[in-house]
Amino acid sequence: MTLPRLLVLTDRTQCAGPLVETVATAVDCGARAVVLREKDLPEDARRELGEELRAVLDPVGGLLVHGGLSGSAGSEAVHLSGSDPFPAVRPRLVGRSCHSAEDLARADEEDCDLVMISPVFATASKPGYGPALGLDGLARLLRGAPRAYALGGIRALDVPGCLAAGAYGVAVMGAVMRDPRSARDYVAALRELPTGDAGTSGPRRDVM
Repeated sequence: MTLPRLLVLTDRTQCAGPLVETVATAVDCGARAVVLREKDLPEDARRELGEELRAVLDPVGGLLVHGGLSGSAGSEAVHLSGSDPFPAVRPRLVGRSCHSAEDLARADEEDCDLVMISPVFATASKPGYGPALGLDGLARLLRGAPRAYALGGIRALDVPGCLAAGAYGVAVMGAVMRDPRSARDYVAALRELPTGDAGTSGPRRDVM
């Protein structure tokens, strides 16, 4: 399976309605990969939420990625924060959040399958989080990086610039959580780009 170029990160605090319904709408609008965050939930509640999201994604062949190590036992896809240790038993797919060249070097040494690089732009979801890299900073970091997703204040109209800078795709949280139908705009922006312009970074192995 080729990894989707749009990753949707969950944040139920930004949803106008229930999280599962929000994700279902985003999936109806073309999203095919979801990163389950909600790290404040007890493990049992988070596991149950993951099962509900998987039930939304499975019928369309979508991918559910478990954010963080807590409660991730048995997950085929895990996304690590910058401070998470690498799992003792390697899941089928491993991603890591990166904010610097040092973070990327670590992800490279760990043979991560993907990275999320942030913040590319100032973001309403995490005000004051930064400084923002901008497209030039993103391009500098992406040289030789594993398959990379641009994250942080990404609008659909920013997609061409992010991919031209070398990103494989984009990761979005607040915009889709607040308006899940906006996933359609991101998917359309990604589809409009010629294959040869869809980022230069790629995986070392077939992860799915």
